Amino acid sequence: MNAGKSTAMLQVAHNYEEQGQQVRLFTAAIDSRYGVGKVTSRLGPQRETEVFDANTDFLQTIEHKIACVLVDEAQFLLKEQVKQLHQLAQVRGIPVITYGLRSDFLGEPFPGSAYLLALADDIEEIKNICTCGKKATMNIRVDENGKRIKEGEQISIGGNESYRQACGRCFYSEIH
Repeated sequence: MNAGKSTAMLQVAHNYEEQGQQVRLFTAAIDSRYGVGKVTSRLGPQRETEVFDANTDFLQTIEHKIACVLVDEAQFLLKEQVKQLHQLAQVRGIPVITYGLRSDFLGEPFPGSAYLLALADDIEEIKNICTCGKKATMNIRVDENGKRIKEGEQISIGGNESYRQACGRCFYSEIH
């Protein structure tokens, strides 16, 4: 959360397009914080994108003339979709760059993230900072009063009002 993933994705798309190359951008249909089908940076830039949901078949959707496929909120991909994106990269030679969270508010991996980590040729971490100053690697869900929520559904769409980033020490110290 708040590490600049969407900003990085928008920058990569811009770099490709500045060179006259075509990219396809996707974001999760369930993420409607800024409107469905929009990748929005906290810094302001926003862009319309295609959406993916459980029915999206990337092998059928992506044609060969694309320079790159960019996916935001990749933690919401299904196992089969991750395999499709991997196949696009490995067999068709289309670079695929995904941006998402590794784990949920309980420290459990998202299924899409687990498969992305397993199949990725390269992993680059975008860093964020915990309130204590250490590198944040975890996310904490909070209620409207800022109190930590310790149970619930894995997926609950929200931004700064619902989540905050934490280092491992702060994540575990707040569990008890």
